[in-house]
Amino acid sequence: MQNPPLIAHIIYRLGVGGLENGLVNLINNIPYNRYRHVVICLEGYTDFRNRIARDDVEIFALHKCEGYDFRMYFKLFKLLRQLKPDIVHTRNLAALEAQLVAAAAGIKIRVHSEHGRDISDLAGENFKYNLLRRMIYPFVSQFVTVSKDLERWLINLLHISPNRVVQIYNGVDCNRFSVRACQSIDHDMNDFFTENAFVIGSVGRIEAVKDYPTLIRAFIRLLEKNSEARKNLRLIIVGDGSAREECIRMVQESGYKNLIWLPGERSDIPRLMQKMNLFVLPSLGEGISNVILEAMSSGLPVVATRVGGNVELVEEARSGILIEPKDEVALINAIQEYYTQPHLLGKHGDFARNKIKTYFSIAAMINSYMNVYDSLLYQLRVEVK
Repeated sequence: MQNPPLIAHIIYRLGVGGLENGLVNLINNIPYNRYRHVVICLEGYTDFRNRIARDDVEIFALHKCEGYDFRMYFKLFKLLRQLKPDIVHTRNLAALEAQLVAAAAGIKIRVHSEHGRDISDLAGENFKYNLLRRMIYPFVSQFVTVSKDLERWLINLLHISPNRVVQIYNGVDCNRFSVRACQSIDHDMNDFFTENAFVIGSVGRIEAVKDYPTLIRAFIRLLEKNSEARKNLRLIIVGDGSAREECIRMVQESGYKNLIWLPGERSDIPRLMQKMNLFVLPSLGEGISNVILEAMSSGLPVVATRVGGNVELVEEARSGILIEPKDEVALINAIQEYYTQPHLLGKHGDFARNKIKTYFSIAAMINSYMNVYDSLLYQLRVEVK
């Protein structure tokens, strides 16, 4: 029996993040008999690789050095020649150069997806980056974007033909992220998740682009304005990253460290979300946020910044509130609106979950990606004939 086609997924690093979470969901949910997978990390990987449930997926680390690492390119070339994948799929600017190596290695089908932009180029207008994109994009067979915003950017700013771009939303596991009653969290956190606690939560990489300091400052100002709220309000920010130490320092200096919890990376995100009342994401830029999808699937209303794909997920006054980036006053007002009108929590949370179940299922995402892969393989067979 002939083996299913092999996809080589090339990313910069396999660690905690939305891009990586989407990749893992894709690999875990594509049927075994349809496609095989390998993951090639230009830099390296973390324990996040254990989220891949399939036992037939090899993961390679090429340990890329800073800048243009020509030895790494040669290693990638040799690896692709050895693996002979049917499809190469790169993700984001950090892995885009692998498209040239894949072309040189004779890989005929080359997919590239855009999942969001970095803090150094939130508008996607950096001349150097876009020059690199324009040089390499002709080697790409098909583009995928995770949001309408990124699709418009590719077509309007970078002048990619619309028939070479397909937009596919990330999917979320609605059974894993649900509103069912959860088990208890750590025993030593019982004083944090008290019976009457109003828990504001966020999950993500604690990096500058996520702007968690604005959320912490807004929370502290809210406590200072309303002494009664100190009895109930809690803030939890789950994740790790280069800005976490700054956030911890802010918490320690605030005098409210018993009301703010930064536990680092956790494996029990679904259970933690079931303990939250309100989800907040203060990002300066987003593609399509996996954590917003997961929060909505968990029946949480969402307060998010009006950036990137957030506006495609959060519907004003129906599933949450959209605010401008870095606007502490607007963030305080949004939190207060839910805190003082608790009936909105259930109303908006129910709408959010129903939207996820209808439009953002894992099954819909998997079918869309398989349609892309199937179509490209079919086109190649026709061309060969």
